[in-house]
Amino acid sequence: MTDPVIFALVLLFLLQAKHLFADFYMQTPRMLANRGRYLHVGRLQHAGLHGVGSLVAMVLVGVPVAMALIVALVEWAVHFHIDWGKGRWSEHTGHGPDQGGFWRAFGLDQALHQWTYLIMVWVVLP
Repeated sequence: MTDPVIFALVLLFLLQAKHLFADFYMQTPRMLANRGRYLHVGRLQHAGLHGVGSLVAMVLVGVPVAMALIVALVEWAVHFHIDWGKGRWSEHTGHGPDQGGFWRAFGLDQALHQWTYLIMVWVVLP
């Protein structure tokens, strides 16, 4: 892809589609448990799923594999920490889906992930 606007839009679409599936369809019970614990295997796996999906998306649009791998590894770490922060906050507040605080934390979590994708696209723009 030579047009940077088309490149950015296609990559953003792929990253958002990956996010939808990784966050809402592919999480296992292990990934969903103990969200506030820092070194948690499930969260490592969940963030890894995001990293692998992002790697595939970037390679599909022509990002060099070495650059895509570096960006995907950084995303893995960022995603891990965003989710850990939300897990800690949720455990601290005890908010459930019937409370506004739950949805504010959920919204911030999702916004941080989407802003991460914008930065990733900016970094790999041809």
